[in-house]
Amino acid sequence: MRLGPFDTSRINVRSSDGGGGGGGLGPRGIGCGTLVIALIGAVVFGLDPMQTIGVLQGVQQQTAPAQSGSGKELSAQEVCTQNEYATEACNALTSLDATWSTAFQRAGIPFEQPVLDLYRNGRVNTGGCGSATSAVGPFYCPADKGIYIDTSFYDQLAQMSGTGGDFARLYVIAHEYGHHIQNLTGISDQVRKAQRSNPAAANRLQVAMELQADCYAGLWAGKNRNLIEAGDLEEGLKAASAIGDDTLQRNAGQGVNPESFTHGSSRQRMQALRLGLEANDDTACDVFFERG
Repeated sequence: MRLGPFDTSRINVRSSDGGGGGGGLGPRGIGCGTLVIALIGAVVFGLDPMQTIGVLQGVQQQTAPAQSGSGKELSAQEVCTQNEYATEACNALTSLDATWSTAFQRAGIPFEQPVLDLYRNGRVNTGGCGSATSAVGPFYCPADKGIYIDTSFYDQLAQMSGTGGDFARLYVIAHEYGHHIQNLTGISDQVRKAQRSNPAAANRLQVAMELQADCYAGLWAGKNRNLIEAGDLEEGLKAASAIGDDTLQRNAGQGVNPESFTHGSSRQRMQALRLGLEANDDTACDVFFERG
């Protein structure tokens, strides 16, 4: 995807020093990285991905005090030029901000940019979801409206999915940005309240949240279709398929159990991404909760 250069006047970034401290991620601080890391564990290290998911879900359920990054303050220019992945992420953030701020303006909804926090091979302290290690993968923290990405994760993603293309990486950040959209529109809070009042529906609602974030990622890419290159769609669909719950369960040597899904099947994730890509209006991704 041929994204333009990042615009420091339009993006909000910070860089952490990877210092420790604080508790585990709070219950709303995990994004699509959990399942990706689980699959990476299976492919690279021979681990059982479902056991890995269980460990990470246990981390999610810990209560965590608010933490703030303790790293040296860097300018956006310094953060975004640390390495190739950082520059790519900042380019994506500029595009995502421009696309979604326009959509919110059309809908008459106040828009607030998220903060992109880049770190590498370590531990990060968030502003409201406690601390996390690289093992968690990319995630969104609604408490501080932060997208957290360990850039070393992308090396693992390339090894896991078999593609080193940029669109697979952009899909990941656009998915986490989708959780930011859900936070701004109040969908996140509505879903959490519904999960608390009806625990039996918690997994189904979580799947709807993740599929909608996939759809939002596709919606962004579709609105910038003129920048999409040959092979980009295939890269995104391949990444979406690789992190489907059914694929993870099969790779673990287990039977597929839809009742335990948290992110959706490979087919559902590919369909959600494609739905966004082919959408003609900003409300196309609302369908996941119209059904639920």
